[in-house]
Amino acid sequence: MRYLILVLLLTGCKDVYRYKCQDPDNFHLEQCQKPKCLFTQTCPEYLVAPILEKKVNDVPPEKTNN
Repeated sequence: MRYLILVLLLTGCKDVYRYKCQDPDNFHLEQCQKPKCLFTQTCPEYLVAPILEKKVNDVPPEKTNN
């Protein structure tokens, strides 16, 4: 019975991020890019662990239409 409860509890586990820009899948979003993220201090380099810095820096810059 204990194992069944444990299995049921673990099946509901998923990655939940407090900030949208903490999720590596969202690093490319406009709101996670400078200068927009500077005001709210939600830039990925402020929010992620140092082990993910390489992934943050590997995000290609977005093209702007000026």
